[in-house]
Amino acid sequence: MVNKKEIAVIALIIILISVSSALLEDWKNLLYVFSSISIIVILNVAAKKFMAFQLDSEIEMKIWGIRRYGFKLGQHFKKAFPAGAFFPVLSKLIFFPFKNFVWMASLVFDIKPRIYKAAKRYGLYTFSEITEYHLGLIAMAGIVINLVSAIIGYFIGFPMFARLNIYYAFFNMLPISDLDGNKIFFGSLAMWGFLASLVLIGMLFAIFII
Repeated sequence: MVNKKEIAVIALIIILISVSSALLEDWKNLLYVFSSISIIVILNVAAKKFMAFQLDSEIEMKIWGIRRYGFKLGQHFKKAFPAGAFFPVLSKLIFFPFKNFVWMASLVFDIKPRIYKAAKRYGLYTFSEITEYHLGLIAMAGIVINLVSAIIGYFIGFPMFARLNIYYAFFNMLPISDLDGNKIFFGSLAMWGFLASLVLIGMLFAIFII
């Protein structure tokens, strides 16, 4: 299920990434970019929610926030800085020579186990806790659907859609903070290494072929 707050957050991120991606160079294709980013983000979220459901848990999407800015105790913001909302726009200043290449890792998720359903199906305590491996599986589902979408998009004649899928997967695979890549990395290093290799191959393909 997606609540009203999640819908608002997802819509905001889609708009910010789309506008940032088309900023300065691609306004004529803004509708195409917006449609592509909408599909990419929605598929990513849907895949994660489906995987979470299979693991008898629920996730809630939110904007990626950074709370700590240093390594010393106390070096943190009182309120998390909404990096996921600002980085797409700010990154355009850095990546402006690269068409449509902007920061896209803007959404993260919180998770909670569906204890009562787990109790009904498997016994009271079987799935009352979520492990890091489970978090990795949920995050992995979003990356996989984007890579598959990139392949499909390329072969049916939508190269920009394919390229945007790869960019989205690339940024979300970074093993930092609360991003999907970090969840996958600590859930299973082997799984992260395999997916990272696929994403890097996809990036080379996107840069030199698409």
